[in-house]
Amino acid sequence: MKIIRPTFTKLTAVLFSVASACFCSAQSSERTTGVSNTGTPYFSDPALSPDASEIAFVSGGDIWTVPAKGGEARLLISHPDFETRPVYSPDGRYIAFTSTRSGNGDIYVLNFANGQLTRLTYDDGADNVNSWSPDGKYIYFSSSSREISGMQDVFRVRVDGGTPMPVSQNRYLSEFFPMPSPDGKTLAITARGVASGQWWRKGHSHLDESEIWLMHEGKNGTYEKITEGGAKELWPMWSKDSKTLYYISDRTGAANLYARPVGGAAKMLTQFAKGLILFPTISYNGQSIVFEKDFKVWRFDLASGKATPVDITRRGVPAGPGVEHVRLTSQFRGLELSPDGKKIAFIAHGDVFVASAKDGGDAVRVTTTGANEGQVTWAPNSNSIVYTSDRDGVSHLYQYNFITSSETRLTNDKLDDGSALFSYDGKTLAFVRDGKELRVLDMNSKNQISLAKGYFDRPPFSSSSSIAWSPDNRYVAYAAYGSKSFQNIYVVPVTGGEAKPVTFLANGNSGSVNWSRDGKYLLFNTSQRTENGAVARVDLVLQRPRFREDQFQQMFTEQVQTTPAPGNPPTTPRPNPEKANRAADTMFKSPAKTVKPGETTNIVFDGIRQRLNLLPLGVDVNDETISKDGNTLLITASVAGQVHLFTYSLDELSREPAVLKQLTSTPGFKSDAQFSPDGKEVYFLEQGRIQSITVDTRAVKPVAVTAELDVDFHKEKVEVFKQAWEVQNKGFYDETFHGADWNAVKTTYEPLAEGANTPDELRRILSLMVGELNASHSGVSGPPSPFITGRLGLRFEANEYENSAKLKIIEVITLGPAAVTGDIHVGDYLVSVDGVPISANVNIDQLLENKINKRVVVGISSAGSAKDTKKVTVRPVNQTTEKGLLYRQWVQQQRDYVAKVSGGRLGYVHMYDMSAQSLNQLYLDIDAENHSREGVVVDVRNNNGGFVNAYALDVLSRKGYMTMTVRGLPSAPARTQLGQRALDAPTILVTNQHSLSDAEDFAEGYRTLNLGKVVGEPTGGWIIYTSAATLIDGTTIRLPFIKVTDHEGKDMELHPRPVDILVSKPLGEYNKDSQLDVAVKVLLQQLDSKLSKK
Repeated sequence: MKIIRPTFTKLTAVLFSVASACFCSAQSSERTTGVSNTGTPYFSDPALSPDASEIAFVSGGDIWTVPAKGGEARLLISHPDFETRPVYSPDGRYIAFTSTRSGNGDIYVLNFANGQLTRLTYDDGADNVNSWSPDGKYIYFSSSSREISGMQDVFRVRVDGGTPMPVSQNRYLSEFFPMPSPDGKTLAITARGVASGQWWRKGHSHLDESEIWLMHEGKNGTYEKITEGGAKELWPMWSKDSKTLYYISDRTGAANLYARPVGGAAKMLTQFAKGLILFPTISYNGQSIVFEKDFKVWRFDLASGKATPVDITRRGVPAGPGVEHVRLTSQFRGLELSPDGKKIAFIAHGDVFVASAKDGGDAVRVTTTGANEGQVTWAPNSNSIVYTSDRDGVSHLYQYNFITSSETRLTNDKLDDGSALFSYDGKTLAFVRDGKELRVLDMNSKNQISLAKGYFDRPPFSSSSSIAWSPDNRYVAYAAYGSKSFQNIYVVPVTGGEAKPVTFLANGNSGSVNWSRDGKYLLFNTSQRTENGAVARVDLVLQRPRFREDQFQQMFTEQVQTTPAPGNPPTTPRPNPEKANRAADTMFKSPAKTVKPGETTNIVFDGIRQRLNLLPLGVDVNDETISKDGNTLLITASVAGQVHLFTYSLDELSREPAVLKQLTSTPGFKSDAQFSPDGKEVYFLEQGRIQSITVDTRAVKPVAVTAELDVDFHKEKVEVFKQAWEVQNKGFYDETFHGADWNAVKTTYEPLAEGANTPDELRRILSLMVGELNASHSGVSGPPSPFITGRLGLRFEANEYENSAKLKIIEVITLGPAAVTGDIHVGDYLVSVDGVPISANVNIDQLLENKINKRVVVGISSAGSAKDTKKVTVRPVNQTTEKGLLYRQWVQQQRDYVAKVSGGRLGYVHMYDMSAQSLNQLYLDIDAENHSREGVVVDVRNNNGGFVNAYALDVLSRKGYMTMTVRGLPSAPARTQLGQRALDAPTILVTNQHSLSDAEDFAEGYRTLNLGKVVGEPTGGWIIYTSAATLIDGTTIRLPFIKVTDHEGKDMELHPRPVDILVSKPLGEYNKDSQLDVAVKVLLQQLDSKLSKK
């Protein structure tokens, strides 16, 4: 399911990334030698040489070799990026592997004879090496780059290069871990589920379960399922005579090695009681199998039936990262402008920095702890800041004084403190403890008192914007949760007393609390999911109207009061050059003036519920703040998929009516917007860079700031591990951690993290640690690499290319780059790209590198020869766009199929996921044609979840109750006429193993509301709401934090939603869909039965 807070970005279903770990790819850096590595080494991805005498394995992100019986390992392939999954060729002359040195993971092959290293794939997706063809000519791999969503297909590429070709490509169905039999007649593959990416999970859900299939030789390839399902069954391996398959299964709970004769029954070969077995390989002579278990390499002797760990000692220096001197000019967060407008504070790589707001330049680094600091807030005198730091494993508040250049710890509790905000006079600091208590700290005595208890946002969702002080420092307003998790605004006296609500909204999201400068009203944003964020105003007292005539009269009153008495003229102050020079030396030498208290704040609680209204803004508000003079509201809002800044007048005496005025026009994501003290400028972050913009002229000026620091991976990895463990320790939805001893888990994995040599190796270890929770919606990933490979929207015939080196087009993706030209058709040949002819050794992905959205000229021939070639200009798209086009083409194909097999009686809709975008697409797809059908097949197979299940169910569950007729027009259902979405027709639901998360909520609602039958497969059993936290190095870790139960109170996690009619869709089913066939048949039977009763 999607993240439930708008301040966090949704993560995709990719649960492990081999992306480049460089967090500063857009900035310059210098690398120096790092400190020596400590901790426990981690050995993974073992592979046996053909004669079973040698093992290649991965450690420290590099590839090593060791004698099969153990001993001293020597470094074979070393690179600062991550190498993984080495596999020997059948003749032992080569070793293939996947490396992130060129992005998200490409395939390389090393020639042992001459040491030549050759790159074979150029796709910007992750290509994972699996095996070799028996003749050593091809390398088999799996990749999701050409499939819909994250589904995988099986490909192979020649060892001497060329364009990879698909081997098994069942659309919208995952296939991976291919292994050809030694006789070359059969390909064993793993199909279904997400275990190719979530191999690190200990235990499994239905979504993790997989099956092993055989693809028999032939042009189209026939498929045969040989395992029963109901378990994770992975990594098929063939015996030397091609008569027995070995594989890993967790059918008994723990992972073990199995043997299954072709056509026979399976036999368990190992007897492990717990743990995982990962990435096994078999020697080509059939004598041994090696695998990863308990962070070591194990060897299983097939003759004796014994498994033993291989004793390994590394000899060599891995090429991991050293100490990098980093100059950051972006990737900043938590921007805070000082009250005097002269300084800016921000967070860069977990540390606090301060710079000149006017000139930028080199920022001053305030903290150097290596821990994660955040939530900076300035004292009103602009001479000190308060921030959070988790340097001791608990988030405490610290104050840094720029006058004395000293840091002071302000809190020292065992629970987390955060969301700190100074009172206007600077004497008191409000903050939240453990997400459950609002407290205030006297800055002189350092005494604390508790003001209120409740349910506040907790890290990583919390911020100081959920708190606001009254201008006279007598009250604190705050956002907190109440009944049914509705979030409302409360106020509490600073001296203590009862906290009282001032709003009573039935909304799940409220925050960004602002107290008006005159103390008479509060502003805050509030919303429900899928609804635009709105700014609400609640008047604390009855607001009397104000008139411009009164303002005009006041001008004369002020003139009388300020007229000087007769006598000596006032003395004009003379400038002090020495004092001015001292002030110029530093921003912090002269004390700043404190904020003067405003008018006394009064609150009339009687009738306050009726004094709330929404400002007429018409945008999706994310955040807002009031200018110092109280006359202007600065708004950060989303419009048409972009985030922009707006202003809105709060001045009741303005001559012009209040209207929303857009300040920014650039497309980058914007946050942390705030006024300068005089209200003439706005400072903000855009794409992590500091910017300012003038309110009147809307002139944008970058505040060019550079933050420099040394990043020592071997020190930082310890902090990254600590943060990752703490995220789950404090935020995982189940306090029992699904039965895992989380402290013991820390003890197990901490030495491994200390021994990690690259960021990707560290993330692999963190993934295994998270896997101990056996929870869905989990995972660890690094910053993604950008897409660089252009896509033409074409698919090619594999046999013809491998036999004659000709790229015959067998599919032109609808509305893709090739399709929109109108000059490229199925049956044509692609003969060149930008003048480079296609050949057996040319990879078209390499020709399309860095060609996204650029002019590319392709040669197209109807016969495959250069004689009749025509030049066609295309504009390649990126991977995401092509996947989206492929998905919409698939939807249309399913819609046509349902219309065909139902004789035109039934319509069809599919939901890609449960996002707001997919809900809008559902509204489009339930079109006039679908409304004209007798019934509709609703398909949520492969739906990745989200949060809009209730809205989609509403469309299907609403029943008609009136009809409306406009003279001269056909009658229409009242709901439709009044603008409400309602299908009001019989439906049937189709689900499968990959219907997960909110799609399962949808299935549960569909059954509970008795909307129709459910056909297909039980859902994935992935039912938690999740968010994510970003660690100090840019690593993202997902956090399942909300439990979901059904209407009977039963936990839905690990419990798939059942079906009424079980139908599986086999591999190799082309131009047919068994699940849709049954769905159509059942729904037509229901319709016919209903008609016969009339």
